[in-house]
Parts: sequence; C-alpha cells; structure tokens
Amino acid sequence: VQLQASGGGLVQAGGSLRLSCAVSGRTLSSYAVGWFRQAPGKERELVGFIRERGGTTFYTNSVKGRFTISRDNAKNMVYLQMNRLEPEDTAVYYCAAKAGGIFSALTARDYYDYWGQGTLVTVSS
Repeated sequence: VQLQASGGGLVQAGGSLRLSCAVSGRTLSSYAVGWFRQAPGKERELVGFIRERGGTTFYTNSVKGRFTISRDNAKNMVYLQMNRLEPEDTAVYYCAAKAGGIFSALTARDYYDYWGQGTLVTVSS
C-alpha cells in the first residue's frame, strides 16, 4: 500500500485547508486511515482516524470540532478538512493506514503499517 499526502501550505490563523491522502496498491475499504502530525521538536501525534467504511471517526481533543476526516473509497482518497486553524496546528501532516485495526489501538502511532510522506502546514498568526 502506498500513501501520498498533499494539500499543505501557508495559511493565516482562522483559515482553512483541506489535506488529501491518495492511497494505491490495495482496496482502500480494507484499511482504517489515520492522520498524524509532527511539529518541530515534538513527537508525531495523532490528529484522528477514520474506520474502513467511514462510519466511525475519532479526533484528538485539540482538533475536535475544527477538523473533519472523510473518505471516498471509490476514489481511494481520504481527506482532512481543517477549519479555524491556529498557529499551534503548524506541523508536517502524515496519513497512515492499518488493515483490520482495533478501534482503541488506532490511536497509537506504532500500530499503523503504512505511511505516506508528509505535507507541511504552516499557520501564521
């Protein structure tokens, strides 16, 4: 499975961006997909994830109500819509995939099998 994240850029605080994760190599509907981010000098942390069929999502508290994860299995795409962006959201964002994942374990970075390269999001104040 190959993943490629895109859509990062520079945005002012309060603005919006939509990141995309293109998945190839296997049927996307078999995989849960997580979004993670890594700010300079910090560890990579979970933003949220979406289950295989898209019916269930989970978000970390710091982005809940501002970020939305969605997926289009027919197009092999997963999206991260980010609204009301804050300077603290500045980071490199990564998408990752896990086949048949257990819900509680999908919060763990090391649980994922496949990773894409990151895309940089910079939020100016």
